[in-house]
Amino acid sequence: MVQTPAIYKEAGQTYVADTCCCLARAVEQQRVGLRALVCGHYPGRKLPRGALPGVKTVGFWDAEHPQDWGLDWHRNEGIELTLLERGRLPFSVDGQDLVLQPGDLTITRPWQLHRVGNPHVTAGRLHWLILDVEVRRPQQAWKWPLWLVLSKADLKQLTNMLRHNEQPVWHGSEELRRCFQRIARLVETDRAGENISRLTLHLNELFLLVLEMCRHSEVPLDAALSSSCRTVQLFLNDLSASLERLGQEWTLPRMAERCGLGVTHFVHHCKRLTNMTPLQYLNQCRLQTAGRLLHERPERTITQIATCCGYSSAQYFATVFGQYYGCTPRDFRQRNAARAP
Repeated sequence: MVQTPAIYKEAGQTYVADTCCCLARAVEQQRVGLRALVCGHYPGRKLPRGALPGVKTVGFWDAEHPQDWGLDWHRNEGIELTLLERGRLPFSVDGQDLVLQPGDLTITRPWQLHRVGNPHVTAGRLHWLILDVEVRRPQQAWKWPLWLVLSKADLKQLTNMLRHNEQPVWHGSEELRRCFQRIARLVETDRAGENISRLTLHLNELFLLVLEMCRHSEVPLDAALSSSCRTVQLFLNDLSASLERLGQEWTLPRMAERCGLGVTHFVHHCKRLTNMTPLQYLNQCRLQTAGRLLHERPERTITQIATCCGYSSAQYFATVFGQYYGCTPRDFRQRNAARAP
């Protein structure tokens, strides 16, 4: 049974990674081949206790035919590297819709929303590694596992290059492709940890090859991408999507804590990014979400939508809604219904 994983807990909330349930079902139904060594909830064979700390999953899938599933928008517990060996595969990250070609390498950080398939996975062979470097926000310091034996200087450069650029897809070298293939053979043939030493060796080779790829690519680096302001920006981008789950739970201290900042610094960054205080921006998000739900969820009452968006009083909701939209929630719903084809 696939368990729901917690990426981390903070401010009373639990943040979860993708469970890969649809992939696990496809494997059980023998619609796709999968070989993986895992720690935690991912489908595959369990790594021996204490082996390769930080590795959440390493392996590959082989889909000989188009699938009827995809990995919907999610974040991972660590940095994820994938390489498409064969086929073409829809891939989306941070709102960009892309199509991976054979040899393409993707690099996603824990705070990046991404999906595989649009909406379904196509035929192809995909390799991956998810390594937890103990970060969940852009400004946190990366902690590489001790089994990674790159020099301090190389690790520092690799970290900076991975943190400070926004390029999600790279064209991998032939050496990278062969490295993933060697890792795949070790994963496939491992029994009770007998290949862990060689696997450790090739994972080190993989990160060295990624470092060399970054060095030889003319990609601009931007230190602001790992700043506190970037963390606040990502939080504000996600705020509207979280209102249906957490509408009544967002307070100023809770929002600041979610970003790992004090209230004063959080307010400063929010004003800089939005020209509003956090509570003004939150109220705007609540009203915009309420307008969307009034249109998209006709089965819900106005009181239910008000509560869902964080308003404890339907009367107060109607007042602020009217100030923002210039009409009552009921009139807003009726106007949108009349415009619908």
